[in-house]
Amino acid sequence: MCQSAGSDRLDDMKSSPRLARLTLRDRWRRTRLRAYSGTLTSIYHVVSLRPGLWRLMARSYHPAFDRIAARHALLACRLGSVDIPAYRDLLLKSGLLLEHGRPRARGLADFPETSKQNYAGCYDEASRCPDGRMYRPGVTVDESSGSTGRPYNWVRGPQELRAIYRNVAGYVSLVFPGEKLFVINAYSMGAWATGTTTGNALSRIAMVKNTGPDLEKIIDTLAHFGPDYDYIVTAYPPFLKHLRDRLDAAGFDWERYRLRGMVGGEGMTEALRDYLEERFEQVRSGYGASDLTIGIAAETNFTVRLRKQLAADRELRCELLGPGEQRLPMIFHYNPLETYLEVNGQDEIVCTINASTCLQPKLRYNVGDEGMLIPARRVEALIARDPGRWAGCRAGHDRMKLPLLLVFGRKDSTISYMGANLYPQDVEYGLYTGNPMAAQIERFSLSLAELPGLESRPVVNIELRPEADLGAGGAATLAARCRDGVLAHLTRVSRDFAESLSEDPAAADLQVRVFSHGEGPFRGPGTIKNVYLTKEPA
Repeated sequence: MCQSAGSDRLDDMKSSPRLARLTLRDRWRRTRLRAYSGTLTSIYHVVSLRPGLWRLMARSYHPAFDRIAARHALLACRLGSVDIPAYRDLLLKSGLLLEHGRPRARGLADFPETSKQNYAGCYDEASRCPDGRMYRPGVTVDESSGSTGRPYNWVRGPQELRAIYRNVAGYVSLVFPGEKLFVINAYSMGAWATGTTTGNALSRIAMVKNTGPDLEKIIDTLAHFGPDYDYIVTAYPPFLKHLRDRLDAAGFDWERYRLRGMVGGEGMTEALRDYLEERFEQVRSGYGASDLTIGIAAETNFTVRLRKQLAADRELRCELLGPGEQRLPMIFHYNPLETYLEVNGQDEIVCTINASTCLQPKLRYNVGDEGMLIPARRVEALIARDPGRWAGCRAGHDRMKLPLLLVFGRKDSTISYMGANLYPQDVEYGLYTGNPMAAQIERFSLSLAELPGLESRPVVNIELRPEADLGAGGAATLAARCRDGVLAHLTRVSRDFAESLSEDPAAADLQVRVFSHGEGPFRGPGTIKNVYLTKEPA
């Protein structure tokens, strides 16, 4: 199986299989599958045609719809076996096509998972489209950020984009109500999917200014248009922190304005949310991937309150997540009728987009995130057994009945430390929880330093903001605060680490290095999103 993703010569190594000549039986089967899938897609699109109808569907979702969604996902894979050259070739190489061309797979789980490693990195863009035909008017080419290595290109057709716009607009109108919505789109513009797609989607329900991640443009925009609008700033979480710190430094009159934040692209801790909501009225996150779509899932008031409850209630966390789980996942609602999700044996999220309008179908695609799927009704029933818990989570309930997606993040974003996995979110808690110097931090990364005697220690690298002025001894004070914060968080959430700390004081030897802006591991051009794991210099 191809594993060439990330190679500098990736494009030269991709294959371009042609769709083999289909038998009359296969052509008839393809026609029936296309008609069936198209009918289901059309019904769903009618239901979600307006944001109001989308909200009604989200609030009246019934678990019986899960079976319809699963059937549609199976249908999409079967259609791909006769319709998509790359997918048909993958099935052939996997031994999953019979001699007469029908797939051996009977259930959805019998079809192979696809990923960058075995699919997108092995087959060119056209061969991953129905009939191997990519070119058509209105197609948009997006590019992933390259935060995991080499950027990839992803194509989307006009019907597919309109469906994404409807989903994003429906969600925002539900979670961010307002009479005069004004969106300041601070995602990076250009070929990257999130920025341009978000701007186009939200123009359906709001005024939009696509500033990109330019702090001064945003400040000028707020000053020019004044406080008479309900502002929503869309951005990556770290940039929203930069904006808060920059507005504070400029003496911005927060009391006169109504500012809310919609973030995505990476996880966000409750420590960072609390820090942002000291100024922003509300900050909510969406979940997506350039590989798939930007609108897979989204936070609501209920999911945020549930997450905060999990952080404080160890018994509930054990009941919902299982004993011994130290991580606090992001929690979202998702719509199986649009994106059908599974969790495989390695606890990774596998996604099938249920839409015949998808130009480059995503069939059991594994983006590499760990997660869990839980019906909303089950969570509500679990919480409602305790009146105190229910009162905390019910306040501001959005009445959403869509199932819940719990996302822990990428498996490869950790460093092992004294029996515990050190995740970027653990560091983020240490940086922002009760830290009066948090405004001086631009970003951070993790690395592993080798010490004499064949020992190694994790290192938290901190980059200061360009204008940061810590004064004499300030860098050491910041490093100490961050070290204490990370150790305190690990002690709270990981029993293994707490036990190691009590038995061996050397477990507290967590190194924190503070760098001026653009120095050390932060030197050189970066990617759009923060890179949280870096290598130690040789």
